[in-house]
Amino acid sequence: MTTEHQYKVVIIGTGFGGIAAALRLKAAGIDDFRLLERRAFLGGTWAQNHYPGAAVDVQSPLYSLSSEPNDWTEMFAKQSELRAYTANIIEKHRLVEHCIVSCEVKSLQWLGSQQRWQINTTQGDFKAQFVINASGPLSQAKFPHLPGLEQFKGRCLHTNQWDDAVDLTGKRVAIIGTGASAAQLIPAVVDQVKSLDVFQRTPHWVMPRPDYVFKPWQRRLLKYALLQKLLRTVIYLGLESRFIAFKYLPLMLKLYAEPTARRLLKRQIKSPSLRDAVTPDYTIGCKRIILSNTYLAALDQPQVCLHSKDDPIVRITPTGAVTHTGREIELDVLICATGYQATDGLIPYEIVGEGGQSLTETWADYPRAYLGTTVPNFPNFFLLSGPNSGVGHTSAVFIIESQLNYVLDCFRQVDGAGMQSIVVRAEREAEYTARIHKMMTKTVWHWGGCQSWYQSASGKVIAMFPAFSTTFWRWTRRAKLHDHQLR
Repeated sequence: MTTEHQYKVVIIGTGFGGIAAALRLKAAGIDDFRLLERRAFLGGTWAQNHYPGAAVDVQSPLYSLSSEPNDWTEMFAKQSELRAYTANIIEKHRLVEHCIVSCEVKSLQWLGSQQRWQINTTQGDFKAQFVINASGPLSQAKFPHLPGLEQFKGRCLHTNQWDDAVDLTGKRVAIIGTGASAAQLIPAVVDQVKSLDVFQRTPHWVMPRPDYVFKPWQRRLLKYALLQKLLRTVIYLGLESRFIAFKYLPLMLKLYAEPTARRLLKRQIKSPSLRDAVTPDYTIGCKRIILSNTYLAALDQPQVCLHSKDDPIVRITPTGAVTHTGREIELDVLICATGYQATDGLIPYEIVGEGGQSLTETWADYPRAYLGTTVPNFPNFFLLSGPNSGVGHTSAVFIIESQLNYVLDCFRQVDGAGMQSIVVRAEREAEYTARIHKMMTKTVWHWGGCQSWYQSASGKVIAMFPAFSTTFWRWTRRAKLHDHQLR
């Protein structure tokens, strides 16, 4: 007989979102919660993504929890340091006691008569009054649909599922994709491989990465909370100001950002034909901007062959790949740097809310949520990094912490009124969503002339928030009761 466990709150995921939610619950005096982790280890993205060259692309003093400052060794932390950071927080706050690993959520079912969520997992059933989904938008690896892929006799792996046992030394390697992960991976392995075929669908604009290794005396000074907070604030304001160009003064993109990127291109790539192949034809900022001082130079190495969108892989053979032009490439290793199901595949499990309505049905047109966090007909269910809560100019951790202000206030409203559940009103969500997408039309993500992972299959930009992050913080400070229904 399966034992059913009941908690006030269940958090799904143990990355930055799950850890931040757990800390906020403990700070609010709520200890009756569990974090469910589908993997055998804790830490989320920065424990999972350990491909060569993996690092953060937002300055570390800002890409961290506001309540947990860290003694960072460099401005843009590498994966190992980020993994250690999350591990230290988990240990410091004894969150392991609240975690269940190798526990994959299969489905959620709202039990209206009990005002509780039934959570079906690989480790049995749970019940919870509240559920916080912190599985993250960059956790479901997306593989390319290539005929013959399963027949390949070499090693095939995704950057999200890297195998440290794979030795690329002297190997014939192909990388599919030239996004952020590939831009970190390629410079890290280019000197090891015998040959490297890179398959690019759409080039990305690349800007210099303003990295900096902190000197010992600087790290000593930054142990003072006031100085670290000052640095964090300076970084935040600098990044926040970039949104002005994304929406209000796009001329800045043409006059400053694009010329800077073109200078880097000219400096690092000597071949005119290769330079043309990696120069985007859309406005900078429309797709995620890559920050790198080494990626473009790596592409210009003699052992590297860049294939543009005119010569993609059409099929995989047991020993390699065949391209559109008929070229047969012998391969030992095939690496998919093809990103994640960040919009339409945001939630990896089935969710059934009030009246038997599924989230899949609700999101049939495109994913949508009030404040990127709550959905009508799904009481007491909260999304961290949900639809239209992403930011392309600053730290996602800031947005997560802002969402948690709203989530915790919802908890307070329910408990304070002696109620059991809270749900956003359908008309309020509809008004909010309409407002968001109207605002989006003025951003470079909408009019910039590209297709990106920011968009869902509908063509709507789903990943990004179309305003300053300070606006999102202001909107999420409190739960507006007139936008919700307490039961």
